[in-house]
Amino acid sequence: MKRTLVIGDIHGGLIALKQVLDRATVTREDHLIFLGDYVDGWSDSVNVVDFLIELSQQQEVTLIRGNHDNLVYQWLKGKEMSPKWIQHGGQSTKRAYAKLSDAEKEAHLPFYERLQDYYIDDQNRMFCHAGFQNLNGPSHEWNSTTFYWDRTLWEMVCAMREDLTPEDLLYPKRLWLFKEIYIGHTPVTRLGETEPVQKANVWNIDTGAAFLGTISVLDVDTKMFWQSDPVWELYPEEKGRNRTSYTASNAFVKG
Repeated sequence: MKRTLVIGDIHGGLIALKQVLDRATVTREDHLIFLGDYVDGWSDSVNVVDFLIELSQQQEVTLIRGNHDNLVYQWLKGKEMSPKWIQHGGQSTKRAYAKLSDAEKEAHLPFYERLQDYYIDDQNRMFCHAGFQNLNGPSHEWNSTTFYWDRTLWEMVCAMREDLTPEDLLYPKRLWLFKEIYIGHTPVTRLGETEPVQKANVWNIDTGAAFLGTISVLDVDTKMFWQSDPVWELYPEEKGRNRTSYTASNAFVKG
């Protein structure tokens, strides 16, 4: 039976991505929706892109643009980047691409260019990396960067009263527009959580793969989910986007 599976932030963790897809028993019948941030963090950013290109040729795959994907694309196109990009995972991506020829780097550009800002399925479920701000919906958004940089959507649902219902006059208008909204971008580990988190009708699937968490896959119909091992355990010689040393005892504290 065909499933719609949504996958959270990856950040170069190909070993973990393959592990969680295997745990979810993914078949070619499944529709896979990736929420972005394929790069910047662990050492396999280039290999993640290659893997997703190949996967897209084998089955239905929807690839959403993340902020880190956009940053890497700008760098590949020759833009001078802020040192902050290097500090937040860019260095590992630069190292990975340094092993490629100019032609091989050029071959990756179409991948980044074809990424979608958002996707809405036939059940009125929206998928994007970060969020949107326009009360009339994503098609009215002034700047596409909102879709992969915004944090106000997630901050809003986290701050909402839990007893607020769609019938309430104070219910946020953005949330009326869709049956469900699936995002990544802001690790749920910042809330002290390790699994996908639902707030109102928004599901956050970023379980902190860039730091000390996992990559998660969620079935949008059944809400069953699968997770990789903590990604840092699969890359024991690396730090990912962690700026300090870490141990198993604090593996899910940092966000």
